[in-house]
Amino acid sequence: MIEPTPPVATSSNATPLGKRFRQGRDRLATALITAGGIGVILAVLAIGVFLAIEVVPLFMSSAEVPFQDLSPLIWGTLKAACFALLFAVPVALGAAMHSSVFMSRRLRSRIKPTLELMEALPGVVIGFVAGLVLAPYVERHLAGALSLLVVMPVCVLLAGALWSWLPPRMRRLLPLGWAGLWLVPWLALWVGVALFLSPWIETQLFNGDLRGWLDSRFGLDYSARNALIVGLAMGFAVIPGIYALAEDALSGVPGHLGEGAEALGATRWQTLWKVVLPAAGPGLFSAVMIGAGRAVGETMIVLMVSGNTALMSLSPLEGMRSLAASIAIELPEAAPGEIHYRLLFLAALLLFIFTFLVNTLAEVVRERLRGRYRRLGGGS
Repeated sequence: MIEPTPPVATSSNATPLGKRFRQGRDRLATALITAGGIGVILAVLAIGVFLAIEVVPLFMSSAEVPFQDLSPLIWGTLKAACFALLFAVPVALGAAMHSSVFMSRRLRSRIKPTLELMEALPGVVIGFVAGLVLAPYVERHLAGALSLLVVMPVCVLLAGALWSWLPPRMRRLLPLGWAGLWLVPWLALWVGVALFLSPWIETQLFNGDLRGWLDSRFGLDYSARNALIVGLAMGFAVIPGIYALAEDALSGVPGHLGEGAEALGATRWQTLWKVVLPAAGPGLFSAVMIGAGRAVGETMIVLMVSGNTALMSLSPLEGMRSLAASIAIELPEAAPGEIHYRLLFLAALLLFIFTFLVNTLAEVVRERLRGRYRRLGGGS
């Protein structure tokens, strides 16, 4: 007679002591996570309250307070952020749209983590390279640098047009999902052509002195460290964050929406513009807002690249001074309790309020996006 196999111990017949241990461990982990979240919230509120307390005596002082001194700093902060976003937003959103809709899964699994890891680069490293390498190069080759700003987007559009005109056999050799690779030699070719021809173009059109022509024709004085360099360097730092959030928003759009559009005869490009982008719009807005918050609060890149000249000018070839850079430079020399000291705390409070509002707005929009995905049946 075969003896029956004894039952295997499972979670349902485990000892009461083991159940109590697991429940206690789960409760401890939940308590620690909750305490950490509450601690972060309290720390943020404490920072805001501390800054407000330090600023209140400034408005109660009988002495004249030069609030107008903050105007060029606020202008410089917004100017640096705007130039950075002008460079970062098209690149980041374009990369996110391509990787989420067109790029092959194999290539996407390698490129996406690499781009996201770029966000870990310290701002001081980016500012160091921009200040010691990029700024002197652009100063020596201004015509070549400006030509690249025109050639690069035109070459990308030209590559897309030429690819659409190729016969089907050639398209299979250059699949759209791998455009991130075969575009590299194409862009490198045109970058080399632009840099090679830029001295000749400068000689023929601007008498060999583009900087002098800009000064005499438009009154644009060129500074070695200027808003153009700040925009490129800070945009490079902002791109990974915007890309990661935008790509997650686009990839999170329920798949049946795009499949339904393609089943009705829409192309992938039409599906992207008519279906995917409207559905992911709040997420893209949230990504741009968080990038703007990062750009406004950036300190080291602006400190090392902007020239720290308190100018109120729209010219991208002149420097500026931001609120964060002024705090970093002047606070160690300010005497506690004086008006200058309080003004620096006011600058810090303005930065805190702006970044807090921007991040809060971005998070609210992201929560609305998640709710929309749940209603569409595609989100968790």
